[in-house]
Amino acid sequence: MGIYILKRLLMLIPVLLGISLVVLLLIDITPGDPARMMLGTQATEEKVQQVREELGLNDPLPVRYARFIWDVLHGDFGTSYMTGRPVVDEMMQRFPYTLLLVTISLILSILLGIPLGVYAATHQYSWKDNAAMFVSLFCVSMPSFWFALMMIRLFGVNLRWVPLSGVSSWKGWILPCVSMALGLTAIIARQTRSNLLEVIRQDYITTARAKGLSEGRVIYRHALKNALIPIIMIIGGIFGSLLGGALISEVIFSIPGLGQYTMTGLANRDYPVIQGSVLILSTLFAIIILIVDVIFALVDPRIRSQYIRKGKRKAGNRVGKEAQTVEV
Repeated sequence: MGIYILKRLLMLIPVLLGISLVVLLLIDITPGDPARMMLGTQATEEKVQQVREELGLNDPLPVRYARFIWDVLHGDFGTSYMTGRPVVDEMMQRFPYTLLLVTISLILSILLGIPLGVYAATHQYSWKDNAAMFVSLFCVSMPSFWFALMMIRLFGVNLRWVPLSGVSSWKGWILPCVSMALGLTAIIARQTRSNLLEVIRQDYITTARAKGLSEGRVIYRHALKNALIPIIMIIGGIFGSLLGGALISEVIFSIPGLGQYTMTGLANRDYPVIQGSVLILSTLFAIIILIVDVIFALVDPRIRSQYIRKGKRKAGNRVGKEAQTVEV
């Protein structure tokens, strides 16, 4: 298991290098001049070129990429063109907002999606099952930003139960978290239903029922435990969806997180902000995927046994080679 984790960590290096290169290429071909936006439209061309030279924007692309990677390796993500502050300091100030938004949304989607999926599976082909699946299909099909705007109109403007924007109080977190969790709740519910229906048809579930166990004990103690194993795998993808959804939600609800920070950097052509934010979000997503894979291997004994057998096989091959060397 330790070797597997080390290999996965080493695989992150070329992935992150590729992401940073793609981001730089996209920035380079995007219309707009950061120097011109900093100085305004009234600035002379000589002044614009002077600022571009100071920022290193006139250097060739390979030089800028190598300089960015070198600075990142030393913990320096550059300085924001607009604020003049280190990007790493600004990201650390905004990161807790994004982390809290994503965490609450993920917990909500799990707490709502799993019971809904279990309820639909235990009432298969009934009107309750059809209603639950209709609601989940509707939530998956509905854009999260549209639902967020409708919630603002209903609960913020008409009913005035929650603030329209900002997170100065706990009420400000309700609408963004619910709007982000809604579609993911439907995904988890449908996946839970599908997995549970497959598990309850297994022989060991029939045996548990034949022993006289109650239906609730059979479902929640035996069937659900195995049905949730595949759910662990999609949590990483759900986390990635939440990171992407945070970009929109933070702008709509005026949350000062990394999403809003990135969107502001895009609007102002603030290259260090864009590169730093995308690299941090990509690294976080890759680490979460790795953690999910490790948890999946620990939870599923079949995967764990594969690692054990693979390790024993390698050890046996090594011993065999050593024995052949001794004979020679």
